[in-house]
Amino acid sequence: MKRMKTAYTAGLALLGLVLASGCHRDMYDQPKYEPYDQSTFFTDQKADRQPVTGTVARGQLALDDAFYRGAVNGKPVPNIPPAALARFANTRDMLRRGQAQYNTFCQPCHGESGYGNGMIAQRGLSQRRQVPTYHSPRLRDIEDGHFYDVITNGFGVMYPYSSRIAPEDRWAVVAYIRALQLSQNARPSDMPAEARQRLLRGENPNVAPGAAATTGTTSTNE
Repeated sequence: MKRMKTAYTAGLALLGLVLASGCHRDMYDQPKYEPYDQSTFFTDQKADRQPVTGTVARGQLALDDAFYRGAVNGKPVPNIPPAALARFANTRDMLRRGQAQYNTFCQPCHGESGYGNGMIAQRGLSQRRQVPTYHSPRLRDIEDGHFYDVITNGFGVMYPYSSRIAPEDRWAVVAYIRALQLSQNARPSDMPAEARQRLLRGENPNVAPGAAATTGTTSTNE
């Protein structure tokens, strides 16, 4: 029994040696270029190569000019394209996403309400150029594609955000900018008749009759 156990142990040890002899680093240490290596093969001596002219990476075939560039035949699209709206479950989700992206990337300069009074503008870090307000007549009437183009390519001292904000999120920001413009330039006639009547009675137009009794007192200054 002891001999069998010894032979079994010796066999396992021999098998381990055989398997270990097959372990090597040839595949890991194979000759290859690492990023930014110098090449002696290419004439420019760069190992990193540019994509072949005319080729497109998989998933990056951006044929919809309205969606990806905000313009058709060189002219900004007047409204948010359907392809952008289709990326969100509903308008509310699109606006919520736009608000989150706006607060992250735009609010520091343009301010929470879009008046161009963000903290960077207040501290004079925008190179002393006045950050434009979204509530000027010019920007209220301008095409949606204009805002998309500015977000994508930048404008003046503004940094381009094409590498930081996805196309659908840029359109969500455009939708939120339009919501900000509406919030600061809305007229009573824009409200539903029932909400307008509640406002005229001094009630919160966003709270249905009787809701305050179950949810608590609601301020009319919100």
